[in-house]
Amino acid sequence: MSTEQSTEQTRSRGGSGAFSGATRWVENLNDTQFAYLLLTPTLLLLGVISIWPLLSTFIMSFQADSIRGAAQIGEFVGLENYIGVLSGAYNTVVLPQPFFDLSSPFTSALIVTFIFVVISVSFETLIGFGQALVLDQDFRGRRWVRVAIILPWAIPLVIQGLIFYLLFQPGISFLPDMLYNLFGGLGWSQTPLVSSSNALLIVILADIWKTSAFMALLILAGLQSVDRSLYDVAKVAGASKWQSFKLITFPLVLPTVLVAMLFRTIQAARVYGLIETMASCTTVPSLSCLVVSTFSVRRYGTAAAIAFITAAIIAVIVSVYIIKFRDEGGV
Repeated sequence: MSTEQSTEQTRSRGGSGAFSGATRWVENLNDTQFAYLLLTPTLLLLGVISIWPLLSTFIMSFQADSIRGAAQIGEFVGLENYIGVLSGAYNTVVLPQPFFDLSSPFTSALIVTFIFVVISVSFETLIGFGQALVLDQDFRGRRWVRVAIILPWAIPLVIQGLIFYLLFQPGISFLPDMLYNLFGGLGWSQTPLVSSSNALLIVILADIWKTSAFMALLILAGLQSVDRSLYDVAKVAGASKWQSFKLITFPLVLPTVLVAMLFRTIQAARVYGLIETMASCTTVPSLSCLVVSTFSVRRYGTAAAIAFITAAIIAVIVSVYIIKFRDEGGV
């Protein structure tokens, strides 16, 4: 046998040995370790497309975004951007709209976002719960009722925004004049999408109309997981419909309701597209709108700081929900 053939066989045995060793190593992994091994490519991909941009934005939030004294663009300024935003020092100097201003609540990004989240999520939960209770019943035509409830959720955001824009546009729809005649004394404007308070109310209404179906679908999944034999036992025991709901339905579906509220709260806290489509971020400045508006005027450091303040607020909200889940036995 020639020297070249011997070398080739050695390499082949070495490669085969390495492959066999890797195979044995994989076979010796337990279920958890094997699951993490399969998830490794996905985690690496998420790290590249998610964690790295977040890290870059975090670093940017500590950099100057304009010439202020001795600080040049891109220079490290520590917590100056965060302090300027939270203290209100940037409200009229750097930011297109104020971050927090009690004297003008409907043009204050933090207050507008808080109002939007509280009202929209509350009504979406109540309406969605009611819709889920209806869909959980067996009646004729239930399929068509489901289609009617889900249809708003299927409409694209831009089309939804255009629908509500036209509904409240003077000269196109009868609603502005009618509502002005009814509620003009209460501050309703003839051009509601130009008024910050009126436009915020319309945006909330549009969001409730669309995403109540989302809540209904999630809550319906929880309702259909309830053991039906419990209702038979309650009926034999003489429990009323209200008692069955109070003692069986609500406690068992509450974890699902909290999960649905968590998802909607996170989405509502990041509202942007619906506002921009209907009324513009200048009229209804949410936190996400403020980030985009500030970034568009090349205040990159300040925009990054607002983005991370928004993320911190959402993290606090998520923590509150998780604590509530634990109290209710959901986690």
